[in-house]
Amino acid sequence: MTHAAQVYGKVAKQVATPRETEADKLLFAAQQLASVRDEWESKKFDLAPALLNNRKLWTVLMASVTRPENPLPAQLRQNVANIGIFVMKQTVEVMDDPKPEKLGSLITINRELAAGLLGRA
Repeated sequence: MTHAAQVYGKVAKQVATPRETEADKLLFAAQQLASVRDEWESKKFDLAPALLNNRKLWTVLMASVTRPENPLPAQLRQNVANIGIFVMKQTVEVMDDPKPEKLGSLITINRELAAGLLGRA
């Protein structure tokens, strides 16, 4: 990585809003999962780390939306928590029976939530 790219990356992190940061992490996790799905034969061994990253991300999101001091409307917080529960269940299902076609819902959820956070939904 060039020095200019490193500097840009540091500045981008400093000026990004929390919503943008969350969206970036969701998109990164979606891309990891999509890469495994799309190149299954050569990347299926990357499935466990990609699922772990996604699960950690959703654990943080769920913890955040269930805090009483979270400023989001209660219904929205409940919806995100419910989606998080689905993500966890789907993750276990994929781990129990790994198949590339089972990753689609996780990828779509991450991308759609990121789009909403970025105001693109």
